[in-house]
Amino acid sequence: MRRVPAQIAARLPAAAELFADRGFENTKVDDVAAATGVPKATLYYYFAGKEEILAFLLQETLQQMADEVAIAVQAPDSAAARLAAVVRAQLRVMADQPSVCRALIENLGHAGRIPELASSVTEAYYTPVQQLLDEGVRDGSLRATEDPSTTAMVLFGAVTMSALSYLAAGRPLSPEGLSPAILTVVLDGLRPTDSPP
Repeated sequence: MRRVPAQIAARLPAAAELFADRGFENTKVDDVAAATGVPKATLYYYFAGKEEILAFLLQETLQQMADEVAIAVQAPDSAAARLAAVVRAQLRVMADQPSVCRALIENLGHAGRIPELASSVTEAYYTPVQQLLDEGVRDGSLRATEDPSTTAMVLFGAVTMSALSYLAAGRPLSPEGLSPAILTVVLDGLRPTDSPP
């Protein structure tokens, strides 16, 4: 896939709306061209087909998440506080990209066949969260888990599925409203038993 210019990338969320509303199979590149205002020939210049358009949208959202998570991870707080910031960052990105998230829900089968997504999620989320879990054990703000890599996956899944359930139901996603419930479960489950609440 060629590098997509910013002015074209800015129009592509309209494609996510189509994938979410009509389904991937029922959306043609002609439909994407009409919805985005990007000529079909231009779309084919940058993308081999609609599969690459979906992959691009998901990759862009994951890059936004990676950027937000990196900011949260680098804060000077305890690992537990930074982990809470990571959860809020993930929810913010998902709230900012509801169409892409809804397209993911509607097209999980296609998204699952995009090999770059697994490595992008690992780089954007699993690796920094696993490092935070290790740091939390060292600074005493989190208790040790048997497998930090699995814990990072569980956290990503819990936050993702919580957010997607709101979006799938057509409810607005409020990071401020949803994060306390998630953080209560996550941090109370990870905080050392002798730590104050």
